[in-house]
Amino acid sequence: MATEQIAVLSDVHGNLGALDAVLADVAARGITRVINLGDDAGKGPRGSAVVDRLREVCEVDVRGNWDDFLPQIADDGPPEMVWWRDELRADQLAWLRSKPLCHDLVLSGRRIRLFHASAASVHRKVHFHHTPEEFAAMFAATDLTGPGPTPDLVGYGDVHDAYVETHRSRTLFNTGSVGNPLDEPTPVYTILEGVPDATDPAPFGLTHVRVPYDVEAELDVARTLGMPRYEEWAGELRTGVYRYSPDANQAEPVG
Repeated sequence: MATEQIAVLSDVHGNLGALDAVLADVAARGITRVINLGDDAGKGPRGSAVVDRLREVCEVDVRGNWDDFLPQIADDGPPEMVWWRDELRADQLAWLRSKPLCHDLVLSGRRIRLFHASAASVHRKVHFHHTPEEFAAMFAATDLTGPGPTPDLVGYGDVHDAYVETHRSRTLFNTGSVGNPLDEPTPVYTILEGVPDATDPAPFGLTHVRVPYDVEAELDVARTLGMPRYEEWAGELRTGVYRYSPDANQAEPVG
């Protein structure tokens, strides 16, 4: 049977320029199946346009932590959060909250589970430097994942740090971030390749792809729109260093 490629994206965060560049690369490779792992809006300037684009191209778009809390921001909430909330239409806010929490599929005999942050919650972070217990918990059946067979491979986003780790026949990967990468400044996504729905072993591949784009053009848009927290956003896009990391002379966990 022929293999098929699936593009897995995450954490666009309102960065339409980065999303367009990644989707152009996806299309150039002839990939027609796109799955997004959440955090479509917030932090960046063009959440509304990004949400519309993702709704158009994705066969699945799971809920992230920003998708979960942004529609709940009160009118008297932090001004920057109100700005990002109000940049979205009412139907878009409702759609963000309605997104599924998890998506399972099978490729080349491998059971694959995809979610935003962890099997426990869209708000529970699992970093690149994690414990063996945290690794094992990513494969657990929970209220978020629902019942079902234990996955062989789990993919997630959230921490904006692309990596692959295999231990005792189980593979955990982070797809990184399209719109706000914090391992290096270049947007990244994942290609999964295998035989769809095949229960027997077959060739399988997992590849991270980096796609450059015009960072300064996207920052010009944010500046023109008067987006809040512009300087912090600009620093992250230009350097790939999180605004609260020790390298940025701050001290707060990545979020």
